[in-house]
Amino acid sequence: MDSISSIYNAQYLNQTESTGKVEDSLKKDYTNTSDDKLMSVCKQFEAYFVEQMFKAMKKMVPDDEDDATSGVSTLDYFEDTLTQEYASMATEKSELGIAQMLYDQMKINYNL
Repeated sequence: MDSISSIYNAQYLNQTESTGKVEDSLKKDYTNTSDDKLMSVCKQFEAYFVEQMFKAMKKMVPDDEDDATSGVSTLDYFEDTLTQEYASMATEKSELGIAQMLYDQMKINYNL
């Protein structure tokens, strides 16, 4: 069980680090950046936004009392990983368009 907890903790730290990277990337000055780099940052933000939206939606689903356990399970780790992957896939398919709208707005604001 300790290895499962350590894996989940590593995943949690990775998510926290990922959140910090997104925040740092949005605080940078992009006046002298390439279009590809700017779009990459916009996609990172969209993936993070979608991931947080999926997690909020999951919280709305009531837990099954039989499945409720104290502590961290392997399922929690895989659910978090799957949520991140779904968010990345949604962003890469450009179905939502958040990254494109953010990109267009940043190009206007930074006069690129």
